Amino acid sequence: MSNAPADTTRPRGEIALQTIAMPADTNWNGDIFGGWLVSQMDLAGAVAARRRAHGRITTIAIDGMVFHQPVHIGDVLSCYATILRVGNTSLRIHIEVWETTDLCQPPRKVTEGQFTYVAIDEQGKPRPVPPEACPA
Repeated sequence: MSNAPADTTRPRGEIALQTIAMPADTNWNGDIFGGWLVSQMDLAGAVAARRRAHGRITTIAIDGMVFHQPVHIGDVLSCYATILRVGNTSLRIHIEVWETTDLCQPPRKVTEGQFTYVAIDEQGKPRPVPPEACPA
């Protein structure tokens, strides 16, 4: 993940999704299932990709996924997205997930990864990503 931000003390990027880990999301060890966490990251990345692509997108790759710490029932998770690269039809997005349950405690990074999305048209075919994001 050479393009990923290296800061481990605070989140990087824009918040794209927040959720709470629930009992139904646990694995056989009682920790939150990694697949559930990856799906939350994919949703967060899709929010950022869809905004930048101005329309439909689809996930085509997950690269460099790293689980740093376990997630527990009741943890409030905040997913942050940073657009690393915009290609002709694709976007590479770095996603960090931070546990932010207690606002009096520093957040802790629990996982991060890079996801690649492709902008698609109504027929599901790749389409160009507009050259610039809309002004805020």
